[in-house]
Amino acid sequence: MSELPIDFNGLNTAVHGPVRLGVLTALHMDGPLDFTTLKKRLSVADGTLGLHLQKLEDIGYIRANTVLHGRRPKTTYQLTAAGRKAFGAYMDSMRRLLDAVEAQQKEDRK
Repeated sequence: MSELPIDFNGLNTAVHGPVRLGVLTALHMDGPLDFTTLKKRLSVADGTLGLHLQKLEDIGYIRANTVLHGRRPKTTYQLTAAGRKAFGAYMDSMRRLLDAVEAQQKEDRK
């Protein structure tokens, strides 16, 4: 049995949750996105998305920009440098985990 090259206790829980990971992934891949687009992509309720967006904004991983379109506000979100760094570190951890699992599977087939 091999030792996994990842500290599960060290995973960034601000990134690890499915909604937050979805938000960071979408913003990383597509650039700034508005609330409605994120809501549709992630298939979550307004309140759920709002809660996670606020948490990501509070810790400095995303930035919100609200402008008025007529009388309606439109909020667009984008990754900050800290958000990019946290997302990258999380993805590196997952890549190491996947590599270790694949290596173990190949070893088991021998």
